[in-house]
Amino acid sequence: MSRVATIPLQRTMSAAIQHSQQLLANTQLQLATGKKASDYAALGTEAVRNLSTHSLTAQQDAYVKASTRVGTTLALNDTNIGAIDTSASSLKQDLLTAIGTKQGAGLNDAITAAFNQFRASLNASDSGAALFGGAQTDAPPFLPNTLADTIATPASAAFANDGIKASVRLSDNVDVQYGITASDLGKGLYAAFQTLAGAGTIGTTPTAAQLDTLTKAAGQIDSGLTGLRAINAENGRKQAQTETLGTRATDRSLLMQDIISRNEDADLGQVAIDLAQQKTMLQASYSVFSQLSGLSLVSYLR
Repeated sequence: MSRVATIPLQRTMSAAIQHSQQLLANTQLQLATGKKASDYAALGTEAVRNLSTHSLTAQQDAYVKASTRVGTTLALNDTNIGAIDTSASSLKQDLLTAIGTKQGAGLNDAITAAFNQFRASLNASDSGAALFGGAQTDAPPFLPNTLADTIATPASAAFANDGIKASVRLSDNVDVQYGITASDLGKGLYAAFQTLAGAGTIGTTPTAAQLDTLTKAAGQIDSGLTGLRAINAENGRKQAQTETLGTRATDRSLLMQDIISRNEDADLGQVAIDLAQQKTMLQASYSVFSQLSGLSLVSYLR
């Protein structure tokens, strides 16, 4: 004969309630974290893809940071090269004016100002490191302090930079060399300043020898500017390349973040619906359990 009892039914209802409580707890966790699962194991077959995508995203983010840093350096390069170009071009015009008018008033000051700008730009720094020093970033790469110092200092001794030029990887298998050295920028114009220093103090009316020296220096400035502008044009090309690679890395990072989000992030709208349904189910389970717990065979045997 089958046995009649209420305990097995209560156990069944208790298990159902525990299951409903677990579902509700999981849904509340999704709502709190915004994630579908608390660990990769719970993602199932998508776990491997997401781990790989996280790694690729970190790589692209590193490329973005590198491109931003290099872009800043290239912009500083452009600013300082532009300053040298402007001051040297202005000096050339002053020299040509003095040659044409045979008047040298104010020319000494113009030469000194152009040299000081030349020196300041070559010795420019970025966060305390010499911008044009190559690998020698702890000291100024251009050594002469005054125009007069250039007379006894040959070009080979005027520049303290080495030949190492910085490079960076901005995409898979794409390295960009962006370093510029002071000697590359300044050797041509340095010869012009040496020539001008050898002319001595230029009076209101320059001598014939001084006019010849000014003519030579103007030609040297013109030659030096040609090389300077070629370097700046290459710097501009690398600025455009760096910006393009940085934009591509940003786009790739966003794409990978979207893949990660689709696999990991919870749909908060659906979570809210599930939360309401599971709460209702749990409340119903409590109510049914309470009613069934009040039933007893004894009440019907009286």
